[in-house]
Amino acid sequence: MSTGPTPTSQQSMDSVYSRASYTTTNRPLASTSPPQPSNESSPYSAPQASLKPDSPPPIAPRLSSESANKPSSSRWQDEIPTIERRDTVASIPSYDAASIMENFDDNVLRALCDLDCGVPLLLDRIKQSMVSCREAAVFFKKRSTIEEEYSKNMQKLARISSEVYAMNDGKAGSFVNAWQASMHIHEVIAENRSRFAQRLSDISEELNSLAKHVDKGRKETKELAGRYERLLVDSEMSLEKAKVRHDSAAEELERLVLQKEGESYKDTGVQNTRSPGGKRVIGKAVAKGGLLLKGKNPANLQRQEDDVRTRMSTASNAMSKALQETQAIRQEYFNLQLPRILRNLKEHADEIDNGLQYHLGRYAFLFESLIQTDGSSLIPLEPEATGLRGAIDLIDNRADFRVYMQNYAVAHTNTGQRGLRREGPWQEGFVMQAPAQADKPIASSSQPPNFLGESPVLVSVPEKGTPTFGIDLAEQMTRDAVEVPRIMQKCCEAIEKYGMRSKGIYRISGTHSKIQKLKEKLDRDVDSVDLNSTEWTSDINNVTSVLKLWLRELPEPLLTHSLHQGFIEAAKLEVPRMRHIRLHERVNDLPDANYATLKYFLGHLHKISVQEADNQMTIFNLAVVFGPTLFGISGSSGASGVNGMADATWQNRAIETVLEHYADIFVDEGTS
Repeated sequence: MSTGPTPTSQQSMDSVYSRASYTTTNRPLASTSPPQPSNESSPYSAPQASLKPDSPPPIAPRLSSESANKPSSSRWQDEIPTIERRDTVASIPSYDAASIMENFDDNVLRALCDLDCGVPLLLDRIKQSMVSCREAAVFFKKRSTIEEEYSKNMQKLARISSEVYAMNDGKAGSFVNAWQASMHIHEVIAENRSRFAQRLSDISEELNSLAKHVDKGRKETKELAGRYERLLVDSEMSLEKAKVRHDSAAEELERLVLQKEGESYKDTGVQNTRSPGGKRVIGKAVAKGGLLLKGKNPANLQRQEDDVRTRMSTASNAMSKALQETQAIRQEYFNLQLPRILRNLKEHADEIDNGLQYHLGRYAFLFESLIQTDGSSLIPLEPEATGLRGAIDLIDNRADFRVYMQNYAVAHTNTGQRGLRREGPWQEGFVMQAPAQADKPIASSSQPPNFLGESPVLVSVPEKGTPTFGIDLAEQMTRDAVEVPRIMQKCCEAIEKYGMRSKGIYRISGTHSKIQKLKEKLDRDVDSVDLNSTEWTSDINNVTSVLKLWLRELPEPLLTHSLHQGFIEAAKLEVPRMRHIRLHERVNDLPDANYATLKYFLGHLHKISVQEADNQMTIFNLAVVFGPTLFGISGSSGASGVNGMADATWQNRAIETVLEHYADIFVDEGTS
C-alpha cells in the first residue's frame, strides 16, 4: 500500500495541470452568439470525405488510439486510455463540398483561418453586401417606374397629337407628312423605353431574390457555426469541472497523509516547499486544514485514505476523458469544420458580390443600348430611312403655300361669294379701260385668279341636286329607298379597295380643298361621282375625311341623343362580359335606320382592324377616332356637347367593346 504520492505520480499530476491549462487557452473562439444545439440536418450536410482536391487539406484529428505509436514528452499522454467519444463535432452535419467554387482563393481561406474573428468578419461582410444589393434593387425598381411612366406618357402624347391634328384644320401637304413621321418616331422611342423599363424591373427582382437566397444561407451557416462553438465551450467547461474535482480530491488526500503520519505544520518544515511543477503541496493543505493533531484512530484514517484515493482515481479518469474529448473536439473544429464554415461564408460573399457586379454591368449595357437605339431612331443608319431631322427637312413651305393658295381661291370662288370688284361700269365709279385693252378678253369676275401662270378656266357654280350632308338619316334612306346610305356605301367600298393597307387610315386627314370639292360633288349627286378616278385614289384620306364629315353633320348622331346616357352607363361597367351584354342591348334599342347604318359601318371598321399590321389602326385607335363622331360630340351643342366631352373616355370604350364583339352583336345566326 502506498504511503504517499511518489515523485512520478506527482510529476504526472503536474503535467496534467500544465497541459490542461495550455489546451484550454490554446485558441480563442469566434465571438458569435450561438443558438441552442440541435440535431436537425443542414442543407449543407454531406460526408466529410467529399472535399475536392483543390481544397486545403485539413489536418486529421489524432485519436487516443494513435497516441501509443507516437513519441510524447509527457507520461500522462501515454497513460490516457482509449475511450469512446459520445458527442463530437463530427456528429453535427458538415457542408456539402459540391458548392465549393472552382476558382476559390485558397490563400484567402488560409488567412481567414489564421484570424480569431474569421466567422464574424464574413458574417458582417455578407450583411454589407446584402445592403448594397437591396439598395441597387430599389434603385432599379424606381428607375423602371420612371421609365415606364415616361413611356406611357410619351406614347399617349404622340398618339393624341397625331389624332388631334388629323381632326383639326392644320396645314396639309409636306408638313402633315413630316408631322406624322415625327410622331411615329416618338412612339418608337416610347416603345424602346417600355422595354428598357421591363428589363430594369427584371434586374430588380433578380437582385432581391439573390439577397434573399444569400441571407438564408448566411443565417443557416451562422447557426451551424454557433452549434460547433457551443459544443467546444461545453466540452471545455466539463474539463474545468473535472479538474476542480481532481484538485479537491488531491488536497484531501494530502491532509489525510499528514494526519496519518502525525506531522504538524511546524514539524514538516515544508510550508514553502513547491512541487517540481511549481505548485504548493503541503503548505496549501496545511493552510486549509490548520495544525493536525496527533492521536487519531489509525483505522479511521486508513479507511478515509482509501476512500479518498478511490475518489481521486475516479476524478483522474474523468479528467483524462474530458481532456481527451476536448482536445479531439478542438482539433476537429479548428482543422476541419472551421475551414469549411469559413469557405461556405466566403462563397456566399463572393456570390452576392459577383451577382451584384454582373447586374450592374448588365444595366450599363442596357442603358448604352437604349441610347444607341434612340439615336438610330433619330438618325437611322440605313440610307433609305428618314429620321427626325430628315422628316423635318422634307417640309417645303413654298410649295405647300402655292398649293394652298390655289386651292383656297378655287374653294372661295365655288362658295358664290364675291369680294370687292376690280373692274366695272364707269357709271359706278370704275376707271375706264384703255382702247388697246378693250378688245382683250377678260375673265369673268367669278373666275378665281390664277397664281401659277396657267390659262384661266371658267368654273361655274354647281346647282344644288339631291342633298346628302346635314339630312336626317332616316329621311335619306327613305327617300333613296336603300338599306344603307348611298354615300356611306360608296365611300366604304372605295376605302376598302384602295386604303385598307394605308398607314393611319381615318387618323390622317386629307387636303381641305379636296375634301370640300368632293363634298360638294357628293352632295349634288352621289351616283355621278367616280371614286375610282385617280383624283381620289391618289390620296384616299380625302375620301375618309368626307365620310367622317358626313357623320358629324348628321342632325342627330348615329347613336342618338336619347341613348347616349345608356351607352355611357354600359361602358362604365368593369366586368367585360356585363359590359358586352349591356352595350348589345343599347345597340338593339337603336332605330332601324341607325342600326342598319351602324352595322354596315362597324363591319367596315372591323375589316380595317384586321389589317392593323399594315395600317397600324387597331380597334383601340379606331375607337378613339370615331368615339366622338358616332356619339355626336363635335356636332352637339349646349349641355349635350358638354356631357359628350366629359364622357369621351367612356364613348371610346363603348365603341371599342362593340368592335371587339362585332360578330356576336351584328352577325345573324346561320350566317358565316
